[in-house]
Formats: sequence, C-alpha cells, structure tokens
Amino acid sequence: MRELARSGLASARAYWLVAAFEHFWDYVSPTWAGQFLAGWCRPVASSRLAPFKKVAPTLQAHQEPLLNYFRAKKTLSGAIMEGMNNKVKLTFRKSYGFRTDHARQVALYRALGKLPQPQITHRFF
Repeated sequence: MRELARSGLASARAYWLVAAFEHFWDYVSPTWAGQFLAGWCRPVASSRLAPFKKVAPTLQAHQEPLLNYFRAKKTLSGAIMEGMNNKVKLTFRKSYGFRTDHARQVALYRALGKLPQPQITHRFF
C-alpha cells in the first residue's frame, strides 16, 4: 500500500482524495465539517486531476446545503424527496397517452396519496 502512495500515479492520488473525503461524514459539528471541506478542496484544486477540479467548486458552491445535514444532526436526508421524484416519474410514465394535463394531475394526486385531491376528480358529463 505504501508503494502505491509513493508511486505518484494519478489513480493513487484519486484514491487517497476519495478516501480522505469519506471522513467528512464522520463530523458532528457543522463548523468542523465546513473547515474539513475547505481544507479538502484546497489540495484538490491544485491536484491536476480534472474530475476532482470540477467537484471541488461544486462542493464549495453547495456548502450550506451540505452543512445543513450536520445542523439537522444527521436525521434528515434527501431520500424522501428522491422517493417522491421517483413516484412522479413513474406516474408520468404510466400516464402516457392521457389527453389532458388535468388527467395527469389527478393521477399524481392519486399516486402521491396524502396530498389534497381536487374537488372533482372525474368528469362524466
């Protein structure tokens, strides 16, 4: 393993940067997590690894939403929103062929369950 670290290969540097970033999720305090993120992005910016050079500014631009994870004491995640987005996409796929947007809206109300339903869901006359 040490030989790999001394080799200077780009893949070895990338491996170590990814392994180092895993420690970001171990922090409890948003302050310390923010300092770690800033400290991790500094060497990445000068790493000569193009994919990492793209990731570092993105992480810095989204620093506040990332730190909200620590402010919420790691109890909230984006899983709920991802699940709802998945249901919406599935409902749209199933509603292929519906003639109006109103029919798609009714299908969404039905699929998402606890959302309020429109007053008239079906029009027979």
